[in-house]
Amino acid sequence: MSWDRVERLFGSENLARLGRSRVVIAGLGSGGGFVALTLAMSGVGNFILVDNDTLEESNFVRHVADRRYLGWNKAAAVADLIKHRNPNAQIQVIEDKIESHLHLLDGVDLLIVGVDNENTKYILNEACVERDLTAIYAGVYERGEGGDVVRIDPGNGPCYACWAAELREGLFQPTASQNLDYGMINQQGTLDAEPGLYLHVAKVAAIQSDFALTELLKGVRPPYPANTIIIANAAMEIVDGEQSPPHSSLWVDVPRDPYCLVCGELINRDEFDETQKFSLSDLAGTAGLTIESNQP
Repeated sequence: MSWDRVERLFGSENLARLGRSRVVIAGLGSGGGFVALTLAMSGVGNFILVDNDTLEESNFVRHVADRRYLGWNKAAAVADLIKHRNPNAQIQVIEDKIESHLHLLDGVDLLIVGVDNENTKYILNEACVERDLTAIYAGVYERGEGGDVVRIDPGNGPCYACWAAELREGLFQPTASQNLDYGMINQQGTLDAEPGLYLHVAKVAAIQSDFALTELLKGVRPPYPANTIIIANAAMEIVDGEQSPPHSSLWVDVPRDPYCLVCGELINRDEFDETQKFSLSDLAGTAGLTIESNQP
């Protein structure tokens, strides 16, 4: 396989750096699968792919895998696709939920979050804060009308709990006909709304991939102007009172919450009761959600 064009873009030393990088991708659906394949085609050499779901007929209109992979586990299918592009890639496939394998986050360079279950996102957030591990999250809004991507760097900005709370407290105000997926959580903590066309999913996923490359090549690629980008695929009101035209975007720096139950400074104060425990429902409540934890 020739990496000539990628090497000319990044340089041989940085291409080698990408080849050594270790990335965990949790969730290999329409977004996560696109990110995994794109990163592999950009030179990333080591992957841990985690998903417990299988590919069905309904998946193929918006997935990098095609009908040859019907009935395959999604992580296994994407691993096979990567091997067709880069036979030298090192890939570990976990056909299970990431919650049962948090040890896989030890010693890796980056986590890509491609799951739509809010319970899982909060579990991953706590695991990343404990490990000081950077994670890239992405979401696609209802009918693919927009989406967002955020870089969560523990200790240098908000954790996911801070960020989600700020998002849901009204920073972004869609119109009544443009509800965000984030507001449509069912009792299982999963998004009920389905995105629209794959091209809209891929657009957001491509930006998530670029966030990942910028993180893996930190110090080489210039940093982004903020930790969050909001993408309007269609005309939508991202910020209250301001109409964003189609194919526009808005950069927003969501701050860290000093009182966050996960990463806030409050938990480091002497008067804080270290025996006090917070459930996922407590954490989700700060973001305006009501979900049930499936963890003991």
